[in-house]
Order: sequence, then structure tokens, then C-alpha cells
Amino acid sequence: MSDFPGLGDVAGKRVLVRSDLNVPLDGTTITDDGRIRASVPTIRALAEAGARVVVTAHLGRPKGAPEAKYSLAPVAGRLGELLGAPVAFATDTVGESATATVAGLADGEVALLENVRFNAGETSKDEGERLAFAQQLAALADAFVSDGFGVVHRKQASVYEIATLLPHTMGGLVAAEVDVLKRLTESPVRPYAVVLGGSKVSDKLGVIDNLLGKADTLLIGGGMVFTFLAAQGHEVGKSLLEADQLDTCRSYLARADELGVKIVLPTDVVVDTAFPSGDVTPSPTVVAADAIPADSLGLDIGPESGKAFAAVLAEAHTVFWNGPMGVFEVAAFAEGTRAVAQALTGVDGLSVVGGGDSAAAVRALGFADDDFGHISTGGGASLEYLEGKTLPGLQILED
Repeated sequence: MSDFPGLGDVAGKRVLVRSDLNVPLDGTTITDDGRIRASVPTIRALAEAGARVVVTAHLGRPKGAPEAKYSLAPVAGRLGELLGAPVAFATDTVGESATATVAGLADGEVALLENVRFNAGETSKDEGERLAFAQQLAALADAFVSDGFGVVHRKQASVYEIATLLPHTMGGLVAAEVDVLKRLTESPVRPYAVVLGGSKVSDKLGVIDNLLGKADTLLIGGGMVFTFLAAQGHEVGKSLLEADQLDTCRSYLARADELGVKIVLPTDVVVDTAFPSGDVTPSPTVVAADAIPADSLGLDIGPESGKAFAAVLAEAHTVFWNGPMGVFEVAAFAEGTRAVAQALTGVDGLSVVGGGDSAAAVRALGFADDDFGHISTGGGASLEYLEGKTLPGLQILED
């Protein structure tokens, strides 16, 4: 594949690829390489087409200066293993090492620049500072490929400004993500079910708001469910509660009623008297969702709810899931999340795991990526797209 739309023949060209390599690390050990694996096909296609591939990416949230714990050095090693070819590593973003490393590339070779967020220009609120940094990045390349879906909702130098300076196109990963999101928003095959979890209602307000008019059923679990239960007048004990969102939850329940959209809440929950931590042995109890003891907090949806959620998903032809059903990192509170994941593997149609904690959960629980129709690499970007927001990193590619 020597032709990339808008770039022509890339053989001999220096192509800057913005990938999403923001993987979890335990020291220098990568604990989940899903994002690296997802970035490989575009990098490999460019290398096989004879491009000199210069990869840029971020890791963690450094404050615009180098921090050893956020170095991409471990990622360069893993990327090389997956590509089956060495990846040259520049120890800076646009300085002497980057310039020399890129100059040393032959056709078909790959280099990775150090964490792009080690440069304050990447995430600066000042457009001029971002542009100045993007110009330094652009000096290292002849063309730009945007393939980091996890960052397309950010107006950052290596995502947005760079595309104003070089011939550009979207990579295969971003194109696939956009295709899936269009299928979820423009003409979903019905029945269409959306499963939302995670800790806070406030994180998902825009999504609920936008999808109430599009989905047939909303299934709600995770910490956010307790604000819905409290909005219905139920005792939630010490469970996570966003008191300032009670009216919002009531309005969603009323609106769903008017629109004929079902909002399904758990009928039972798994509770404990303390949040699980290293020195506390969990003692889970299953209680009715409308009878949570005052001294307890909900940590997962219960077994009956897991079955009820699975039954709804068995009928659906389109499913989007974002956010675990409970504290899945602890075995005693992982079964609700497992039940949803298991149900998604059997969906007759499109099943989408919406990035972030949901993607981490299905892998931690032993599911394979290809058990699902699509696992998104960008939780925040997926949610903003489903909220109907304009994503700057996509808009600039289309302009």
C-alpha cells in the first residue's frame, strides 16, 4: 500500500505519525500493550511502503518537562518487538537527538520520539506556543498521519496544529474508530442498547443527554447508579453519591419515559461496609437495590441484575458499553462487569467496548480483543463524539 489518501507515494518521505502509545506502566514494565498493538498496522503499512516513519506520542501527564517515569523508552522496545524490526529512539522531542535520529533513518525504518508532552508547547493554552512547537515537529517530516484516536478530542500541537503545516491524512486506526462511531450515531441497527458504568454520573451527562434520543435501552451500573437510585428516593448508605446531580437524574428518568426509552437500573447490588483496600478482606453481601443498609456501600451490580442486563443485550443488534459495573479490580466485585462483557461477546451485530476502564476491564478479566466487535482505544474521544461534540483533531483533517 504505497498510496495514502492525500499523501501520494510515501516512499522516501519522512512521515510523522501521531500514535496513541499511552500505556499503563509498572515501573518500566508495560502492563497492557493494547494501544501499542493497535498502532502497529498503520506504522507497518507506511514502513512497507518505503516511508521513513517518525512516531510521536505521549505517556501520562508530565508537566511540560522531562520526567523519567513517563519516558517512552520501554514503548520503543515493545513497538520494535511487535514490528519485528528495531525502532530507533530519540531521547528528546525536537532537539539534537530527534534531528539526528530522523536524519539517520533509511527508507522503511521507524523512529520514536520521546514523550511529546515533555515539551510545554504540546499542551499549551497559547495557540502561538502550540504552533511554534508544531513547526519544530513539522521540520522533521514531509507529511503527517493522524492515528492517535485517544487524543483527537484535544487541541494539541501534535494533533491539531501539525495538520495545518503538512500534507495530512488519517491513519487506519482513526478511520476505523470514526467508522464505528458513525454506525453508533447515524443509523444504528435496532434494538440499540447502551451500557454505562464508571463512578460518576457527571462524567456521562452529555452522553446520556445525546443518546436518550437515539438508543432503545440504557443500562446503568457502576458507582453512577447510586445517584439514580437516590433520585428515586432509595437509601444508598455510604455509596458514591453526587447530590448535585439528583435533579438531573430525575429529569433523565422522566425524559426516557416520555420518549419510550427504557432506563434499566440494577434490582440488586453487592455491598460491603468498607471500600476494598490492601489490608481489608472483602465481605460482600447481596442486597436489594432499594434496601442498601445505611452502613454499607455498593461496589457492584448483583447477580440478578447481571442476568437481567445480559438478557437485554442478548436481544440487541447494536451495543455500546462504557464504564465497569463495579470495582472489577477486586474479584469479589468483578462479576457484574464480567456478566456484561460475556453478554457482549454473544451480540448478533455490532458490540463496542468504549475504551478506557472498560477496555482494561475486559482484558483483566481474561477476554480477548477479538471477542468483541470493536474495542475503542480512546474512551474520552469516544464519549465526546457520542455527545455530539466536534473533535478538533478530526475536524482539522476534514477542513
